[in-house]
Order: sequence, then structure tokens, then C-alpha cells
Amino acid sequence: MRLRAGYQISYDLPAPTPMLLTLSVHPTRRGDLETPDWVRTEPPVQVDQYLDTFGNICSRVTAPPGRFVMSADFVVRDSGEADVQAPGAGQLNVQNLPDDVIMFLLGSRYCETDRLSDVAWNLFGHTPTGWARVQAIVDYVHGHINFDYLQASPTRGAYETHIGGQGVCRDFAHLAIAFCRCMNIPARYCTGYLGDIGVPAQGVMDFSAWFEAYLDGGWYVFDARNHRPRVGRVLIARGRDATDVAIANTFGQADLIDFQVISEELPAGL
Repeated sequence: MRLRAGYQISYDLPAPTPMLLTLSVHPTRRGDLETPDWVRTEPPVQVDQYLDTFGNICSRVTAPPGRFVMSADFVVRDSGEADVQAPGAGQLNVQNLPDDVIMFLLGSRYCETDRLSDVAWNLFGHTPTGWARVQAIVDYVHGHINFDYLQASPTRGAYETHIGGQGVCRDFAHLAIAFCRCMNIPARYCTGYLGDIGVPAQGVMDFSAWFEAYLDGGWYVFDARNHRPRVGRVLIARGRDATDVAIANTFGQADLIDFQVISEELPAGL
């Protein structure tokens, strides 16, 4: 399978503005790129890149005043296989977790484990451990939260999502991650491309959020928003929550005026 992916994001800026971007395909998928996913800018500026502490590719730019446009349009190969399912995967005791996994048990900006611990144990304490418990969490979050694109909020955390019962894909992920961590299951936030491949179109295309849970010594994809194994995920970044993988941190006033994302399967032969 071959996918076309990319974006166009435009800002109006009153002054020169440094930006930190997380828009490049994750290093684990670089070998699948058929064409470069360079961050192109208009007007052209220097783009410097580095790997952050989570292994994501970050880009630094200083945007000039006026209209500033960032874009990419590229082709990436994909196996065409759905998310891996491992219903028998077990849960490791905390004392047996690797050192680099422990951080994904801790509370974070959008995953307030301290406020949700009692709720989590009341809801899931009776469920079998391992895959079955993560699946129970995913089932609950999917059924409890009403997806509403118009209700997107950059400040809403998992606790508010649970109380309010509405949100977008990042809110589904944050709540599921928080519940997993409360139940001593490491979980990390993921963002990337996920086109409507093999499913009905779900409205305006955007970057997608899902999460990974650590079971039996490996990380497995779960998606509380879509609630089914999906085809064509292209990972951009992983972190503790959306704070670590924001597509753009702007260090100054920046008015977002246009935001478009592409993620689609290319016809055979193209």
C-alpha cells in the first residue's frame, strides 16, 4: 500500500517568531518514505532539526513577520496490515518494568492520574489484567466520550474529559492513558496520520491521536476513538501526552489562519 500524506499550516505573525515543530515522520518509519517529507516554508527560512528525548524529530524555525506557511506533501509505503492484536499479552509487575518505561506510569500534564486513580480502580479493578484490562478501558472510554470536533480544547485534560463526557481524539487518548497508568499499565501518547482507509469517511481530515500500552515486553497500539484495528497509521511522534508532541510551539503571538491535513491511499499504479 502507498499513502499520500502531508499538511499545509498557515499563520499570521506580527513579529519574528521562533517555532518548535513536531511534523516529521517518526524515525521508525523513515525507511518507508518514497519521497521526502521535508518541512517546506513560504517564505523560505532555515529549518534545523534534532531528536528530542523521546526519539521524535523536531524542527526549529524562526518565522518572519506576515503570512508564514509550512507544508509537506509526500508518499509513504505501508504494509496495509491492521493494528497488531495480542489478546493473550500479559501485564508486567511494576518492579519488572524496564527503566525507560517507568516514566509512562506517571501522571502528566493532560493525564492526571492523581485525580482519576479511585475512578479507575472502581471501574476496572475487577477486570483481568493485561490485554483484557486495556481493552476494557478502551471500551469504556469509547462509550463514555462523545466525539465532537467543535468541542476541541487545548487545555482539557483527562479528568475534565471524563467529567464532561465529550472531546476529540486526543481527549479519548488522554483519558485511556490516564486510566491505564492508574492500573499500573505503562501507556504513551501517539500522534500521526490516519486516513479513512477501509472505513466510512469521518469528516475533516486532521492529525490523529492514539496510544500504546506496554504489555509482555512490547508496545501495542490501542485507539479509544476509532475502537477498531485500523490500516495506514503513519507515526509522527510519541510522548507522555500531547504536551510532548505538539505540532507547533510558537514563542510569540501567532494567529492560525489555515490548517489542512492529507492522508489517503493512492490508487494502484500511481
